[in-house]
Amino acid sequence: MKGVLYRDVHESQWNQLLQLQANVRDYVGVIGLTVVVDEAEGYAYLRSRPDLEDEDGPAIPRLIPRRALSFHVSLLLALLRKKLIEFDASGGDTKLVLTREQIVEMMRVFLPEGSNEVRLVDQIDSHIGKVVELGFLRRIKDTDGHYEVRRIIKAFVDGQWLAEFDQRLAEYAVELRGDDHEET
Repeated sequence: MKGVLYRDVHESQWNQLLQLQANVRDYVGVIGLTVVVDEAEGYAYLRSRPDLEDEDGPAIPRLIPRRALSFHVSLLLALLRKKLIEFDASGGDTKLVLTREQIVEMMRVFLPEGSNEVRLVDQIDSHIGKVVELGFLRRIKDTDGHYEVRRIIKAFVDGQWLAEFDQRLAEYAVELRGDDHEET
C-alpha cells in the first residue's frame, strides 16, 4: 500500500494484483482509495477517490498525502515528462535513461546564470534527489550518474498538469518582465 508497484521490479506481487484486482478494488474502496493499474506501462498505485471530496474539502481524511512541490522540482518533472514524450515518439527502447549531465543541461536553460557553476550543479543534484525520492526517477545501479525515467510520471504529469504549469510559467515570465519594463 506504500508507493508504486512495478511489473519489472515486483513480479510476483504484480501477478497477484492482476489476479485479485476486483478484490483489491473492493478492499481499498472501503477506506476511500482506488487502485490504478496500467498494464501497458507496468505499474499500479493507490489514489484517493475524488468522488469522496466535497466543496469544503475531503469528506473523509486523506490517507495519501498531497505534496507541494517546489518550482524547480516541478520544472524538472515537466522537462522529464516532455523528454519521455519525445522518446516515445521516436520509438525504440522502452526505458528512457538519462545521464546526470543531460539532466543538468536540461535544467540549466531555465536557471539564472551565475558565477558559481559548482553551486548550480549541486542545486540541480538536490532537485534530482527529490525527484528520485518521489519515485519518478530511478538511479541505475553500477553506473555513474545514470537515471531511468519511470513511466509512472505519465500518470501524475499529464497534459492538464503540463498546461497548468505552462500557464504558471507564462505568468511568472510576465511578472518578471513587468518589473523590468514598467514604463506606463
